[in-house]
Amino acid sequence: MEFHIRNANKDDMPQVLGLIKQLAVFEKEPDAVEVTVEDLEKNGFGTRPNFHCFVAEVGGKIEGIALVYNRFSTWKGNVLHLEDLIVNQKLRGHGMGAALLDEVVKFGHQMGVRRISWEVLNWNKPAIDFYVKKGAEVKNQWNVVHLDALGIKNYLSKL
Repeated sequence: MEFHIRNANKDDMPQVLGLIKQLAVFEKEPDAVEVTVEDLEKNGFGTRPNFHCFVAEVGGKIEGIALVYNRFSTWKGNVLHLEDLIVNQKLRGHGMGAALLDEVVKFGHQMGVRRISWEVLNWNKPAIDFYVKKGAEVKNQWNVVHLDALGIKNYLSKL
């Protein structure tokens, strides 16, 4: 299968959001996506974008994305965080995910980051195997901690 990897543009955000929603369904959280096309357009483009996105196109349609943003580690310094690497379920196994990850690693290297980090669900064995095969180390002794909007509100109400 032929595909093309490129930097996303503002007009791609409706298709990007479609893939984000597809991932939420795959990860058994179909109602968890709160971000909108407008959020993606506002936060991904302009003078100070909050993220960078790569897209994989097949025949003019976006079938994969890799969305990254900068972080700072008190141990490592500049870090690139891979928020999501998504390939349309129907097109997995054709090298698109590997090509997107290649772009992320090249991008991080060009930025001079000391680490690229991301999370993967512990039951997603195909993704874990893919990342390990690529040389990543899965840190399963760490737990991801979230404080969502309601949690923030409840937290602040107790101050």
